[in-house]
Amino acid sequence: MSLPVRIMGVDPGSRFTGWGIIESDGLESRYLASGCIVLPSSKPMGERLARIFTELGGIAQEHRVEEAALETVFLNKNVQSALKLGQARGAALCALAMAGISETAEYSPRRVKQSVCGYGGAGKPQVSMMVARLLDHDGELGEDEADGLALGICHAHHRRMARYAAQAYAAPGAGAAS
Repeated sequence: MSLPVRIMGVDPGSRFTGWGIIESDGLESRYLASGCIVLPSSKPMGERLARIFTELGGIAQEHRVEEAALETVFLNKNVQSALKLGQARGAALCALAMAGISETAEYSPRRVKQSVCGYGGAGKPQVSMMVARLLDHDGELGEDEADGLALGICHAHHRRMARYAAQAYAAPGAGAAS
């Protein structure tokens, strides 16, 4: 077991940006905070991106987040939607970097669902239910904030496995020719 780390998961979007913060020691994760930044489509894109940048950065600093996880861009048939999503991700990445977060990992939606539900094709209701169960959270979670928390859980699982792999590789005799 290691010292707990605060992880922020971010599900960026040009209309809704979900976020969640957990604390994980590598074996257990606990809920700290979550929410959704609602971005009215009536506002210009620049204003929406500025709001993502400002609010996410403030939340990360307020909760003393140490690491973050973002959802990667998935293949989208609508080019305009993909561009807007890319812009929202850029604003989120910059906000996290400016907040001093040392590590920001990126995970595909399929990998996140697999980490949380055991199945990469899980639906949003299943993800929400599993996130609440894994974090022992009784309150209602919106889809976007559940997705943010799921990203945090996914990162906690992957960082633990990466640490185990590094320890195994560093063990005496590891990597040596047989």
